Amino acid sequence: MLEIEIDGKKLTVPGGSTVMDAANSIGVHIPHFCYHKKLSIAANCRMCLVQVEKAPKPLPACATPVTDGMKVFTHSDQAVTAQKGVMEFLLINHPLDCPICDQGGECQLQDLAVGYGQSGSVYAEEKRVVANKDLGPLISTDMTRCIHCSRCVRFTEEIAGFQELGMANRGEFTEVMPFIGKTVNSEISGNVIDLCPVGALTSKPFRYTARTWELSRRKSVGAHDGLGSNLVVQVKNNKVMRVLPLENEAINECWLSDRDRYSYEALNSQERLTTPMIKQGGVWQQADWQTALEYVANGLKQVVAEHGKDSVAAVASANSTVEELFTLRKLMAGLGVDAVQAFARNADFSVKTQGAKWLGQSLEELSQNEAVLIVGSTVRKEQPLLAQRLRQSVKKGMALSLVNVHADDLLTKLAGEVVVRPDQLVEGLLQVVKAVVELKSVAAPACIDLANVEVSDAARAIATSFEGKAKAAVLLGNIAQTSERYAEIYAAAAAFAALTGAKLGVPAVAANSVGAELIGADVGGNVFAAGKKAYVFVGVEPEYDAHNGAQALAAAKQAEMVVVMSAFQSCAMDYADVLLPISPFTETSGTFVNMEGKAQSFNGVVRPLGETRPAWKVFRVLGNVLGFNGFDYNSSEEIRDEALAGDTAARLNNTLASAVAVSAKSAQGLVRLGEVPVYQGDAIVRRAPSLQATADAALATTVRLNAATIAKLGLVEGAKAIVKQGQGSAELTVKLDAGLLDDVVRVATSHPLTRDLGEMVGAVEVLKG
Repeated sequence: MLEIEIDGKKLTVPGGSTVMDAANSIGVHIPHFCYHKKLSIAANCRMCLVQVEKAPKPLPACATPVTDGMKVFTHSDQAVTAQKGVMEFLLINHPLDCPICDQGGECQLQDLAVGYGQSGSVYAEEKRVVANKDLGPLISTDMTRCIHCSRCVRFTEEIAGFQELGMANRGEFTEVMPFIGKTVNSEISGNVIDLCPVGALTSKPFRYTARTWELSRRKSVGAHDGLGSNLVVQVKNNKVMRVLPLENEAINECWLSDRDRYSYEALNSQERLTTPMIKQGGVWQQADWQTALEYVANGLKQVVAEHGKDSVAAVASANSTVEELFTLRKLMAGLGVDAVQAFARNADFSVKTQGAKWLGQSLEELSQNEAVLIVGSTVRKEQPLLAQRLRQSVKKGMALSLVNVHADDLLTKLAGEVVVRPDQLVEGLLQVVKAVVELKSVAAPACIDLANVEVSDAARAIATSFEGKAKAAVLLGNIAQTSERYAEIYAAAAAFAALTGAKLGVPAVAANSVGAELIGADVGGNVFAAGKKAYVFVGVEPEYDAHNGAQALAAAKQAEMVVVMSAFQSCAMDYADVLLPISPFTETSGTFVNMEGKAQSFNGVVRPLGETRPAWKVFRVLGNVLGFNGFDYNSSEEIRDEALAGDTAARLNNTLASAVAVSAKSAQGLVRLGEVPVYQGDAIVRRAPSLQATADAALATTVRLNAATIAKLGLVEGAKAIVKQGQGSAELTVKLDAGLLDDVVRVATSHPLTRDLGEMVGAVEVLKG
């Protein structure tokens, strides 16, 4: 610890701290532009110049290390004169367009110009003008305003993992620009907007729609993945206008994924369902709530009476709140119905654990591991901010390894990577298990058959990376969780964890996956396989949100009664009998339990649109209409307290309830690798126009194969191909993907172009278009 004095205040700080760190620790503000606590030190704006005793000239606080006995003056005449001089240079070329700038009102340059700027300028020459750049559909540019702080450049390289922006030229001709012909395509690209201290980078969807001082700011929680990012939702005239990150170091730090940032556009979509509707004689008619609810109650009672309780199933989105899932399950229990399923994308429901599956540790603990193995995951797209955390940990020495079905670039160094066919994920994981067994010279775990497993060098590298590591983890990604052999994958991963002393974790696919398991909304298995007589869909579109969209759609169409509760009309008009408008997460209060088991409650930020009602209120009234007891709730908090009563942490347990036999199998022929695209995961994201205009969204319209498979099938990159699976087909554009093995056909699922195809992983046929 070193002693330092700042503006007469004495304090001690750790060795290696900068003057800026020391000042921040006692709440002393030093003006700055290029400094950011999460980025490397650039020291190129010079706004943080301070006076240091015995130093011949002012020094930048962000880049000056503390020395013992140092005396710093942040507001002395010398410091203020230096800061005002820097501000004068920054304003020389800055345009006077504050009245039309989206950054106006929250601009660091504006704020500091008040304290350090002058009323006039001695600079009489023409100001420079910089051409704007096309950074894609999410980020708008006004590069004449750029002050070259380089925050955006450092973010893309250090946090996003790939330098998509750079600085070209010198002096006043310096420009921040993307690579020629490229846009910024990172899944967390929108953070450069928050980082930009001026109006050079702003939100394209938000552009010119409101002024910052007109917006109300309300806290909420991200509703699209299991991280539970904290949000600030900004509202004007009962309409969500913008979403920004709310800093929470334990969860999302100060970042936000583009999925959480821009999906709000769908909340104001023309597809919003705002009034109950009933199909009469094949024609849709609007109805009042009382009529619609009586129709639903009578219809469900009749189906149960005629066909039995096993003829009805409720399928909900795992992005539904705890309160919604709990009251749905309670309502179905009143009817005698057990099948309440919030995991329709799963194919194997035989995995039984001693508690609800979760990450196995906190997010902060995960980032402190010495070795991590990820199994079956497109982690950058599934969990953008979790991938970012892991990237930072690798820089600090973590050994990160993959057993995966493709070799997508994780934008970080890997200790080992085993790439297998999507139907051979079990075999890939068994390679690593056998490598550990050989390395440690121990017996293979019970129920794990390693007889026919050949160990690759990559598997040995992974096993070696875990050797001697006190803190380690193995994580099962979305591809593993939706595999038809999930039980075997889970058992093999558990065996690997036991052999290496690692913690087994299951990152939640959706916002409330853990909460859904805690309250038992995972009963019934594949409710589409046999076909039920009645379905209740809550926030799901079965053709997009099931493991086999074609099978789910067929099951819905043959049912006698289909009740759809959704914020959107969607394609349910084809097969539903009644549509009930329920609130998205911004229009209701509720609770999500994130992947680390933390329950986060939030309130609605705007009033429900039209006749929309929170789903838990709909279930409450339905319960009363049906005459069930226990539906007299007055608030969502009452439901939450009942649903999560007791110690929820004690109900989280990834240990298998019973042993699962695992053995290697061979596979051949063309096989589909079906993944849920990053911007097709749920009903809200699917309807956000700006996200659907991204490069990631365009990628979902392609069929990807490696060069050998393209040649073998006689296809041409850029041309059309017909993909056939089951009874369905899709015409897609051929794209080269060098990260795939031979005979692997990468075709997105949960997409309008591919919804007629079958299961996520299965035999396919590919023909010339």
